[in-house]
Amino acid sequence: MTNRQEMATTKKKASFTGSLGFVLAAAGSAVGLGNIWRFPYLAAKHGGGLFIIVYIILALTFGFALLTTDIAIGRKTGKSALQAYGDLSKKWNFLGALSFIVPAIILTYYSVVGGWIIKFATDYIVKDTSAIAVDGYFGSFITSNVSPIVFTFIFLALTAIIVFFGVDKGIEKFSKFVMPGLIFLIIGISIFSLTLSHTDASGVTRNGLDGLTRYFIPDFSKVTVQSFFQLLLDATGQLFYSLSVAMGIMITYGSYVKKDVNLSKSVSQIEIFDTAVAILSGLMIVPTVFIFSGEAGLQNSGAGLMFNALPKVFEAMGPIGKYIGILFFIMVLFAALTSSVSIMETIVASCMGFFKSSRKKTSLIIAAIFAAASIVICLGYNIWYFEFTLPNGSVGQLLDIMDYLSNSILMPIISLLTCVLIGWLLKPQTIIEEIEIGGVKFKKKGLYTVIIKFVAPVMLALILAQALGLTNFLFK
Repeated sequence: MTNRQEMATTKKKASFTGSLGFVLAAAGSAVGLGNIWRFPYLAAKHGGGLFIIVYIILALTFGFALLTTDIAIGRKTGKSALQAYGDLSKKWNFLGALSFIVPAIILTYYSVVGGWIIKFATDYIVKDTSAIAVDGYFGSFITSNVSPIVFTFIFLALTAIIVFFGVDKGIEKFSKFVMPGLIFLIIGISIFSLTLSHTDASGVTRNGLDGLTRYFIPDFSKVTVQSFFQLLLDATGQLFYSLSVAMGIMITYGSYVKKDVNLSKSVSQIEIFDTAVAILSGLMIVPTVFIFSGEAGLQNSGAGLMFNALPKVFEAMGPIGKYIGILFFIMVLFAALTSSVSIMETIVASCMGFFKSSRKKTSLIIAAIFAAASIVICLGYNIWYFEFTLPNGSVGQLLDIMDYLSNSILMPIISLLTCVLIGWLLKPQTIIEEIEIGGVKFKKKGLYTVIIKFVAPVMLALILAQALGLTNFLFK
């Protein structure tokens, strides 16, 4: 292909208008429900400050290498994940197929959870907090036949509309509007949480300073070799999922980045943004839950934390709790939408490239397909309900199984194989050269090489082993 042909192709391809648009869109993808409902739980579980310190160290090393690799592959090939791996090496085209399967699985259940968030945001606007905080309220909603499906469709429609309008007019504009608002809400609620105090039924009073101490001050009293190894795996896993690597998302977004954008600087900004939101989310949730529910409240994770524990906290706040609940679920909706948009965009971009179809037509077809698929997940809580013990020891139903397959099995496998491809077959210089286009200095290239060849494969192998239950003997 001649330079003139390359320029013509670049002009036709959608792209972010600049570095800011790319960073906000990529950060929006990274900032999702994992930051808000998983990071606070893990921080509370592993002694607060100790978990945060380990997480930051991993973000600057492990996370940096994986994120840099995905984005650079995208920009280098100019293609979505479905085709990008094959462009690097025809024998490794299968990794593109795996990268397509992951977001396809995730969108089926992520849209269902997004529907739950819209339901609770609506409820806090029109109902009293006392009604929402009742035991069983969340359970009665998700086990109903129609309501969860309706709210799921609303969430999918919002996602599809943004993707429908494309990269610069849809995703970038949405991210530029939503991300500052998301940060503002998180900071505001975090500051407010530190002003609270509460006396429980036993007469114990806890205030914002107690909650802040519980979150930030490392607790070494219960640290053992086994518990620290578990902390390391949990922090690595959280970072791995949070950065949206191995889903094809960052490869797709990277393909929209212009050659004059400093990728090294952009990756650092995305990491800082994502890590800051995760820590602020913990600051928003851990002290608040600790003040009103003590240690018992901090044992909830995932949906239990979001839809069972926090409504009780908002109810205990009194009249102000209604408004905090409204702001909180709007904030969570913003975070969920930025992630779901990136997930659907990855699927749409791959299908556009494979079928040579238009964005608008592809967006509508994908939205319809996943609307049908999400019905199956919704029905998994009522007429198709069952429980299954997963290899890692956890017990789940249909949504949990889909999450396990995508996040705990396929994503580590994809990233591990990507490390083998880049670190050992094509060599790290493949990525380093892409980062250094235009004379950009890649100061961390030595660190990158060591991590992508040695550290990341070991960590990813451990994450996969944990998911398969092969490390269970270490924690008995």
